[in-house]
Amino acid sequence: MIGRTGLGIAAARPAEAAALVDLLSGQARPACGELQVLGEDLTTAGGRAAVRRHIGIARRNARSRPGVRVRAMVEQGAGLARIPARDRHLLAAAILDRLSLTAWADVPLRAAPDVIARRARLAAAAVHEPALLLIEGLLDDLPPRDAAALADGICELGRDAAIIATGRDARALALSCGEVITLDNGILVSP
Repeated sequence: MIGRTGLGIAAARPAEAAALVDLLSGQARPACGELQVLGEDLTTAGGRAAVRRHIGIARRNARSRPGVRVRAMVEQGAGLARIPARDRHLLAAAILDRLSLTAWADVPLRAAPDVIARRARLAAAAVHEPALLLIEGLLDDLPPRDAAALADGICELGRDAAIIATGRDARALALSCGEVITLDNGILVSP
């Protein structure tokens, strides 16, 4: 783990951040060269599949089913991670409690305040206790108080998982990441 809880990558263009998350999560194959994540070779189909089993992805712009409630979305995240049905409810309850979302569990996601919806996306990505948590844009465009509250949740999860967070605002990323670098035209630049 890098720094306080992870690595922040500030990218002015959301498409660059999304492409990086897709690459690190094994959803895309490297176009050239070698890349290993969690000790797995992402140039092979088997390596990409192995990485996908051990990561969680929390995307700001992830679509949810109309009318889905916070608890149901987190349980869906457990289902996508292939958690047995009998365990999904217990794991969802645990992560909702850990991220202070229990009071919001039965609220429709679209009716919840934006910061709660983002925290719910974080819970859905982390419900299966991944080794690597990729966060895309969750800290962007939030008022300072909400950004700090969400960053606290990310820091809490960073005790158990490596975290790579992307977003446009380097200052917001620094709230939860010990080191923040910049992605500019596909090139990672350290400050």
